[in-house]
Amino acid sequence: MKRSTGLIHKSIFCNNHSKPLSSSRFLSTQEAVERRNHLFTLEKKRQHEKIGRIEKIEVNYKGVPKNCTLVMNKGISTPYDCARHFTEWHVETSALALLDGSVYWDMHRPLNENCTLELLNYTVNEPQQVNKAFWRTCSFLLGACASVAFKDTVPVKLHSFPGPDIRSGSFIYDIDLPSLEDWKPTQQELYTLSAEYVKFCRRGLPLERLEVGEELAKEMFVDNPYKEAQIPSIASRHGNVTLYRAGDHVDISKGPMISNTAQVGKCTVASVHKLSGSPNSNVKQLYRFQGVALPTNVMLNHFAFSILVDRAKKRVSFIMSNKSYQIFIYFFSFHRYGTIIIS
Repeated sequence: MKRSTGLIHKSIFCNNHSKPLSSSRFLSTQEAVERRNHLFTLEKKRQHEKIGRIEKIEVNYKGVPKNCTLVMNKGISTPYDCARHFTEWHVETSALALLDGSVYWDMHRPLNENCTLELLNYTVNEPQQVNKAFWRTCSFLLGACASVAFKDTVPVKLHSFPGPDIRSGSFIYDIDLPSLEDWKPTQQELYTLSAEYVKFCRRGLPLERLEVGEELAKEMFVDNPYKEAQIPSIASRHGNVTLYRAGDHVDISKGPMISNTAQVGKCTVASVHKLSGSPNSNVKQLYRFQGVALPTNVMLNHFAFSILVDRAKKRVSFIMSNKSYQIFIYFFSFHRYGTIIIS
């Protein structure tokens, strides 16, 4: 890490809990993270206490070791709780749940009615939705790492991350760094970002989902003008705003996401590109962070993974050449990992 830039913390998970929570728009990045996490916890507790009398539902499980019926708690029990009735393998490898053969469901999202349940891992025959959930989660986690990777003197404003496009070659998060006019990260800085990404995933954090109203969502993101501006449109389309949390990081996403950060295996932050902003835009300095990752149980040799990293370094404009796509198909068909990466 070059000391001349001094951009990235060495220990990015040091929280200062002595500072009071504030609703001011001029919060530091870390204060904003703590405040959002605090409001998420309060709302989750409020919704749980609102459930009242516990009702039972029947969950008809389909899969190994055998089909069976589980009696679970309505609005409380999750597919993850169902997996715990079987083996540690079910708990660790299940990425998504499939309800009634058609609805893809987060592992930590409560079940609200009688249903059939299938637990999906990374080697299922139809992997498209698991692939997308994995890629979407990787983008979410990239935003989490970037939020705390910079010194307090460098404000970080998460802008947005696109829907998962596996063929683009990398997962993405666009981030406004208003105080950095022309930042070009050194290779050492990319290594540091990658190391912090790995450290975050190794914490084994569940991906929690929470649906909130428009006003609470705006209050939670009062420090971020981009998120705040997106919320009314999201709420008008869906009636509420869906949030996810890993650790103390909270962000907006329609989901679904995978079960746990420990399911992210080999990964790297491959590149950061400066994006050209519009003269009429309120975005100051927008940077595109790009990375690539594999699920934990997928083994790939160093040479093959380096091909993916090289591809992920190229700035993504969401148009992938046939040649690049053929490279992906070749490597993952040859190693029988097409069920993991290619959708």
